[in-house]
Amino acid sequence: MAAPPSPFATFFFLLLFCFSSCFQRTALGQSPPPPPPAAPSQPPLLRLVSGVELAALYSLRSSLGLRARDWPRKRDPCAAWAGVRCRAGRVVALDLTGLRRTRLGRQDPRFAVDGVQNLTRLAAFNASGFVLRGTIPDWFGALLPASLAVLDLRRCSVSGTIPYTLGNTTGLRELYLARNSLTGNVPTTLGGLSNLTTLDLSGNSLSGSIPPSLASLRNLIYLDLSSNFFTGPVPPELGTLSSLRTLRLAGNNLLASVPAQLGDLSSLVTLELGQNSLSGGIPEDLRNLRNLVELDMSNNSLSGPLPGNLFTDLRSLRSLKLSQNSFSDALPDSLWSVSEMQFLDVSYNNLSGSLPASVVNVNANSSAVFNMSHNSYYGSVPVGAASIFRRFSFVDISDNYFEGQAPAGPNLNASFDLNCFRNTSKQRSVGACTEFYAERGLTYEGSLTPSTNTTGPAGGKSNRRLKYILAGVLGGVGFLLIVAVVLICCVMRCGGGTAEQREISRDANVSGDAATSGRGNSTPGVSVNMAAIGDSFTYEQMLQATSNFSESNLIKHGHSGDLYHGILEGGIPVVVKKIDQQMPKRDSYLIELDFFGKHSQSRFVPFLGHCLEREDQKILVYKCMPNGDLSSSLFRKSGKEEESLQSLDWITRLKIAIGIAEALCYLHHECVPPLVHRDIQASSILLDDKFEVRLGSLSEICTQEGEVHQNVITRFLRKTEQGTSSLASSACAYDVYCLGKVLLELVTGNLGISGSNDTTTNEWLEKTLPYINIYEKELVMKILDPSLIVDDDLLEEVWAMAIVAKSCLNPKPSKRPLVRYILKALENPLKVVREDNSGSARLRTTSSRGSWNAALFGSWRQSSSDIASVPGPSREGITLKRSGTTGSQGSAGEQSLSHKRPSKEIFPEPSGAWLVTMLKSPMMINGEVKLSTVGREQQGREGPCRQFQRRPATGEP
Repeated sequence: MAAPPSPFATFFFLLLFCFSSCFQRTALGQSPPPPPPAAPSQPPLLRLVSGVELAALYSLRSSLGLRARDWPRKRDPCAAWAGVRCRAGRVVALDLTGLRRTRLGRQDPRFAVDGVQNLTRLAAFNASGFVLRGTIPDWFGALLPASLAVLDLRRCSVSGTIPYTLGNTTGLRELYLARNSLTGNVPTTLGGLSNLTTLDLSGNSLSGSIPPSLASLRNLIYLDLSSNFFTGPVPPELGTLSSLRTLRLAGNNLLASVPAQLGDLSSLVTLELGQNSLSGGIPEDLRNLRNLVELDMSNNSLSGPLPGNLFTDLRSLRSLKLSQNSFSDALPDSLWSVSEMQFLDVSYNNLSGSLPASVVNVNANSSAVFNMSHNSYYGSVPVGAASIFRRFSFVDISDNYFEGQAPAGPNLNASFDLNCFRNTSKQRSVGACTEFYAERGLTYEGSLTPSTNTTGPAGGKSNRRLKYILAGVLGGVGFLLIVAVVLICCVMRCGGGTAEQREISRDANVSGDAATSGRGNSTPGVSVNMAAIGDSFTYEQMLQATSNFSESNLIKHGHSGDLYHGILEGGIPVVVKKIDQQMPKRDSYLIELDFFGKHSQSRFVPFLGHCLEREDQKILVYKCMPNGDLSSSLFRKSGKEEESLQSLDWITRLKIAIGIAEALCYLHHECVPPLVHRDIQASSILLDDKFEVRLGSLSEICTQEGEVHQNVITRFLRKTEQGTSSLASSACAYDVYCLGKVLLELVTGNLGISGSNDTTTNEWLEKTLPYINIYEKELVMKILDPSLIVDDDLLEEVWAMAIVAKSCLNPKPSKRPLVRYILKALENPLKVVREDNSGSARLRTTSSRGSWNAALFGSWRQSSSDIASVPGPSREGITLKRSGTTGSQGSAGEQSLSHKRPSKEIFPEPSGAWLVTMLKSPMMINGEVKLSTVGREQQGREGPCRQFQRRPATGEP
């Protein structure tokens, strides 16, 4: 039997076989076989692999009542559920913003997020704008995932107190609880969140003192505790937060002085301490804030001179607000050398002295504003200080005691009223100026150059006789003027409505004539830098984008052009406006180009470019807004049978109202000179994919340059009634009136009101407004949109918006509130209808002059003789039903005050309370604003924008 081959022989034969096989393939011209293809790289895992997390998500879906459209039951959450983001098959982020509940879920929206505690790798939970009514449960802090870094519960209608257990989520880096109804104290345990970089608790009803334990947050960059009811001093310990860049404590009841330790915040960029009760002076240590850009200490009780070297090192300062305090002496010289300054407001103080002989000449800023009105500055304006008027685009030195010649120059935009200037109108009397200068041991030169007396005794007797004659004549003329003013006032009060309607008719006719002529008075003088305004498109690109401007792409025929849907190269959806140069308003596109060239603000429709190469057609291109305009989005049709008609929820409606007010606030109060929109209606309010407001219809915007179109007596009466604020309020009153009608549309769901001024609309307003009553919250339910489901929790906010809308619809334009106060009211609706029953300093009278609510409702003061009677509930025996500030916004914790108030409590004198100021108004008859002729809203057209004709809703961008 043969022996088996050895292992070495076996290996040798195998090697020989492989060599011969390779040699044979090479000889036949064949290449060796290619290597096997590499395995394709695996795509990232898009399926949820954790059964526990899947059950947690379905629990959230059920407890929150989310729609199947957003979280479909038969689809994988990581791949198809809106707002769910996964990594490696696990949920890492949850975003409820923009999601909506089913009808059943909207009936009882609760803070029911128990499923979150089982998402063990969750890093971010964002529910901003999603209603989570109720209190934050105690487990929320103790059982949240340790990986959670971002918690955003802004505008969620959360009530109650902040649980102490929230301090156990040590992994948190960002915590947002702003604009809710939280009450009570801030837990000291929040000081244990050592990783926290952002803490925002603004816009609540938190009280007590600011806990010093917040100074333990060494990584804190952003701290916002504004618009609450905090009392006590500003904790000096906050000065140890070396990384802090933003500190906002405005709108509270903070007392004592500004701590010098804040000067140690070397990284601070924004410091807001306004609208408090701070006293003392500004510490010199703040000069160490070399990175400071914005400083706000307005509306306090600060006093004393400003430190001379305070602004020496504040070279980056752009905004300084020190108004409505009691600062004295002159502004320090170091302030004039801050080259970056864009907004400087030191009005309503006790500043005195004279302007410096020379001021550093800094390049002019097109939007810079300087306001030093209502002080006691005196002397002449030196030639060297004239650069102040060139540096700032608007300067207000009114209500001081400057003498000599008023500054003059090209493009000068300044207010000199109530000074002692020579040969200038609207100045103080000679007696007042002489007395002021005599108190300081100075000589007032007078408004006229004194003449030399060279006459003898006879000449003196003749002069005395002439003086008596002149005095008699002037006295008689003055008496006749007084009688004429009284008669005109009576005529205006008794027959104002008819006269106003005649004036409206004349304005409409003038506007029609201007429109027929093709230009009007808006476009001349418009200079547009086309290179700085969007992209330049060719006409071929526009034809391709709109399919040759086909009828299928046509959206509608606008008043200034036709609107088309378009798709640019790259698939970008746009809206194209084609302006026919044969149309009456053929030059209106220049107004829009001029506006977009000078202003960049997120609240206006994004402008992409233009096509101006053809003489017969001009084309403007805007970004397409996915949700259209308010008139088409308030009620939308759905493909599902169970939800054939969808209605925007209340949180979204309030968000839209705030967005409109922000856009108008920019036009009225941030633009210099102020701008007037003139076309606020539902069709001009565009909405992006997140229902953020993008205001359109900008072709009617015009510049407000003063009340040049009003007669002298009207201006005088408004000045005496409203002071310096009458300029903006009377000029922009029409915008405010239209905003009030839009707010009513959001409350009632009655579309078409804001775009119409016909008899039907006026009759509807007359029937609707009596149901808005400051004494009875439940009355507003009778005009509430039937498709809007609200309970007692949100009813207060609806009630507040209705009250604000009614204040906007005041028959007298001069009595309507300014938009900035409307914005404050909409941002803090509960402060409109609630009273602070804790006896806090919010009701003090010492600083009520800066209270926005007093300015809002103080505008309702009007003689009852002007107002026609409208049937309403009797004031006698009426029951007040108000929610206390310590109660929750919802059913849990709501405290009702049901008692009768004596008349002196309803009409206190004086008071700075949130609502009592409104109750003082004689206009409030039977708890209602009396509206005689709704057509009086047209009074708001007074001002430089009189040539305006109302048109139907167009929905233009």
